Amino acid sequence: MKSLKSHFSLIAALFTILFTIQVYQILDRSISSYEENLRANYSMVVIATSTLDEGPIKARFPLVRSLDEISPDKVIKRLEKDMDKTSLGLLRATIPKFYKLSLEHYPQPEEVDMLSSKLMNLKSIKKVESFSQTHDQIYKLLVLYKGVTQIFAFAIFIVTMLLIAKEMRIWQFQHQDRMNIMALFGAPMMLRSAVLFRLAIMDAIIAAVLVIISFSIISANGWAEPYFADINIHVNIFNYAQDSFLHFGIALSLSTILASLLILTHKEEV
Repeated sequence: MKSLKSHFSLIAALFTILFTIQVYQILDRSISSYEENLRANYSMVVIATSTLDEGPIKARFPLVRSLDEISPDKVIKRLEKDMDKTSLGLLRATIPKFYKLSLEHYPQPEEVDMLSSKLMNLKSIKKVESFSQTHDQIYKLLVLYKGVTQIFAFAIFIVTMLLIAKEMRIWQFQHQDRMNIMALFGAPMMLRSAVLFRLAIMDAIIAAVLVIISFSIISANGWAEPYFADINIHVNIFNYAQDSFLHFGIALSLSTILASLLILTHKEEV
């Protein structure tokens, strides 16, 4: 407990970085899931005068995932009471063909415009409805959400890195006399700095374990799931194997790199 209290600043700084990284992971996964929902629900409507074959369309336009004909039977069925059989037959013969065009991913506005333009160059296609206004608004909100999340994560990362460096500098001052005495007896730099590395690694492990426990509790209790369910997405809050390995790796890497930099910039007192 005494050791934990004496190194609380470094543990708190590492915990903040790892916690922020995990939050960013969750936000990134939620964005990806939401983007996948948008891709699945977003489609363009193509109006053609003749039958379109999905194979050549997909071969010519890699962005196209599928091309499904929209049957006009429901519309025609509504008109059966008001039209005679001859008129209905004429309507069936002259009505254009409608297709639902699904895409491989949720496209950028430029991709939508380019695909619409190229489709309109085909002789059999008379109109392409991309619902561009609604699409552009959703896409811009998605990009804004991603940008704000990245800026937030970067800002916290920089601040906490400065806190970690400051805390390790304090450690260096605390062990200055011991390191200088060992230097007088010819001890190599790595041996003199062993305690600094040991403390950094210990605190890194503690911080990683605390983050893993925190998100394990959040994931097990399902506190965040209702919020994601409200926007119809499912997000894995914590992947035990992948995320645990990531947090231990980042914590140990940051602490050892910063400790190494402090040692390399250390000046011996004569």
